[in-house]
Amino acid sequence: MKPVVLDASALLAMFYGEPGVDEMRALFHRATTADQPLLMTAVNWAEILYRIERRQGTAGLSAARRLAASGPLSVVPADKDLAELAAGYKAAGLLALADGFAAALAKLRKAELVTADYDFKAVEKEIEITWLKNK
Repeated sequence: MKPVVLDASALLAMFYGEPGVDEMRALFHRATTADQPLLMTAVNWAEILYRIERRQGTAGLSAARRLAASGPLSVVPADKDLAELAAGYKAAGLLALADGFAAALAKLRKAELVTADYDFKAVEKEIEITWLKNK
């Protein structure tokens, strides 16, 4: 299984049962079976946590943390290389900063990026992207 990076939209689809949830469940199953982590930057993880806490409060936050602790999700620290590449995407007007971190991790790890966010079309020529169904 090729390395996989998750954008916040992908994991939020799973948390909220939004379109793409079945694809995400299957991806989590494959990653668990293959004993291969699904990668996400700490910046994108922060984005998920604040959205969940705003929408579901501390109960939702606890559920998100349990999922991260028990599943194949691996949160990758935002280091200098990630920050510089993410900043480049933002400076070029291609992506929002948090999205830039997800794209940067996918590019640096030569990984597939899984997302439901069509803003990533701006970088699909340099990063392999799997689009979740959004309807």
